[in-house]
Amino acid sequence: MADNARAKRLADLIREVVAEKLHRGIKDPRLGTHVTVTDARVTGDLREATVFYTVYGDDEDRKAAAAGLESAKGVLRSAVGSAAGVKHTPSLTFVPDALPENARTLDEALARARAADEEVRKASSGASYAGEADPYRKPGEGQEPEDGEDESV
Repeated sequence: MADNARAKRLADLIREVVAEKLHRGIKDPRLGTHVTVTDARVTGDLREATVFYTVYGDDEDRKAAAAGLESAKGVLRSAVGSAAGVKHTPSLTFVPDALPENARTLDEALARARAADEEVRKASSGASYAGEADPYRKPGEGQEPEDGEDESV
């Protein structure tokens, strides 16, 4: 079993090689400039690699990109093997990254929070305080001093 540093270096190399090959080497129209490699992870035995990617576009573009990556898997694995120089080239698995969906969920939650803040701001714009401006009692303002208190204070 390889150490974690070696697996991390190999994962970084796989990410760079696959991204470069997708950008310049593969002429599949399904894999246009809208596919981005976000991360790569390698198992501890360096036999399998998972490549995470995102696709800019709608669901149709995502399906087409997934099919294009599956068809280009052999070419990409060969490129990784020639660049890595390891005894066994890891098999590649392509997984769509959940980052865009998570970002969309966070954006929606922030938009709801902004709308709720705006409603509170509108409701409080004409409101006044419930009490007086100075809510503390002061001796000598229409109240009798209690026993032991000095009236001169």
